Amino acid sequence: MTPKPTLTSAPAPSHAPLSFLGLACAVGVSTIYYNQPLLVEMGRSYHLPDGQTGFVSVATQVGYACGLLLFVPLGDVLERRALMMRMYGAVAVALLLVAAAPSLSWLIAASVIAGMLASVTHIVLPIAPDLVGDAQRGRAIGIVMTGLLLGILLARTFAGWVSNLGGWRSVFVTAAILNAAFVPILWRVMPRLPPRQRLHYSQAMRSLWTLWRTQPPLRESCVLGALVFASFSCFWTTLALLLHSHYNLGPGVAGSFGVVGAAGALVAPIAGRLSDKRGPRWVITSGIAILALSYILLWSEEKAQVSEIVHVIALAIGVIVLDVGAQMIQVANQTRIFGLDPSARSRLNTVYMTVYFSGAAAGSALSTIAWVHWKWNGVCGLALGLIALAVVRHITGHSRLTPHASTAGANDTAIHA
Repeated sequence: MTPKPTLTSAPAPSHAPLSFLGLACAVGVSTIYYNQPLLVEMGRSYHLPDGQTGFVSVATQVGYACGLLLFVPLGDVLERRALMMRMYGAVAVALLLVAAAPSLSWLIAASVIAGMLASVTHIVLPIAPDLVGDAQRGRAIGIVMTGLLLGILLARTFAGWVSNLGGWRSVFVTAAILNAAFVPILWRVMPRLPPRQRLHYSQAMRSLWTLWRTQPPLRESCVLGALVFASFSCFWTTLALLLHSHYNLGPGVAGSFGVVGAAGALVAPIAGRLSDKRGPRWVITSGIAILALSYILLWSEEKAQVSEIVHVIALAIGVIVLDVGAQMIQVANQTRIFGLDPSARSRLNTVYMTVYFSGAAAGSALSTIAWVHWKWNGVCGLALGLIALAVVRHITGHSRLTPHASTAGANDTAIHA
């Protein structure tokens, strides 16, 4: 058994602002969503049919899942400000590789690299609950998650409209400049963030399996989160294809749906407060019901015999409902797992987000296949099937109550074994 690492007394300084952490999350996570409204335009540049470039989105999410597994545990091992600066700089280089890709194969490979490095987002996120007491953990996560979710949604808007001005490659060049500029900002704004314990990388990696094995609430949150995010990805991966094939609308309009979705993302702080007050399971139950309702709306509107403008408005309403449900579940899940062991929050987040984004990659891949064979009917049917599986996992879950942070210490020995 590996000796338990010695804890240090160096938590993150309380003056590290939650709002800035939200901005850092937004800058990082947006990297993996720029390509979604650009898939049709990318296909044209490589002379490929609609649907084939959907695997660019899959590649980015697969890379992100790999980065979560390999890089995020470093947040419990290294000084985090320096680690974040290096990774944001590396993201800038990877985005330039995406912009310069001469073929679809090169684009997919560069997208995997960009996705891996964009996992810096989840080195940032676990800092938030370190800055507040346990009773406000949900609120802090909700504030930072608002930034992350706005990054996810507004990245599509940014990509859609920048591509209208200079083509899809200009999106990634501009994003590279933004990430590079963020490096000196981190140096000025963020304090040094030493790890909370002395831990080697090999110990951190070995403990991931121990966390999975010994924490039933973590396993439940992982599976539930993966199914929910897979269903969420079904819509966003195929939205540009739907708008192009049904309404002959381009990437700018597809990206604009991110602005609409941002309204739904603002529910994150509310979900955090409700998780503190009513408990994460209550918030998850409500979120699943809202998520299912969104796909019923999105499926039924496409079949309605109404004008094009009514279709687009109905899609916009469905997007808001979709994002409200998904973000409620995400905030509640992370409130639950961050209460398990404060000294292992980066590793808990590693396990959770690796499984979570593996679900996103699976949802993107399956929805691309569903679109090719059955169009929108297949996409919505797939998403509702994934939500049904999430309901089953939620009903049969082990974690009926959220563990209190005070109970985490009992698990320390097992976690660090």
